[in-house]
Amino acid sequence: MSDTTDEKTLDDLLTDLRIAMFTTITDDGTLRSIPMARQDTDLDPAELWFITAKDTEHTRDVAQRPDVQLTFSSSDSWVALTGHAEVVDDLAKLKELWNTFAEAWLPEGPEGENSTLIKVRVDKAEYWDTPGSKVASAISLVKSKLTGEPYKSDHGVVENP
Repeated sequence: MSDTTDEKTLDDLLTDLRIAMFTTITDDGTLRSIPMARQDTDLDPAELWFITAKDTEHTRDVAQRPDVQLTFSSSDSWVALTGHAEVVDDLAKLKELWNTFAEAWLPEGPEGENSTLIKVRVDKAEYWDTPGSKVASAISLVKSKLTGEPYKSDHGVVENP
């Protein structure tokens, strides 16, 4: 699979995967994951945006240790991303990305003093996608069981997308 095909597959998968488990490194060096809704994806360069509150552990973690991992999943596809995050105070961008879901968490709106953004620049992306529909996936699983051959899935890696 060429990088271009991997990048297109990655972009297609991320279109439908909105919620990430956002993993940061805490003060004591342990990993901490929280669910966060992706607001925007631009794979040239690879950037993901998240609306968040300034007074959170994950925002403090990002400010101190910017290396993060993001994992997305559905019933038949999975994406793992690693990259560098930064807290971005940009009111224009915050207003551009603002939605009613964000307002549920930050009722003061984009102008609120606790509202901010986290931008992640992706260094590496890896995905796994099962073939076809749920029926096709079920057939592939049964075939694997009957033949003893490994389950076939589409897998790709994109470095510095």
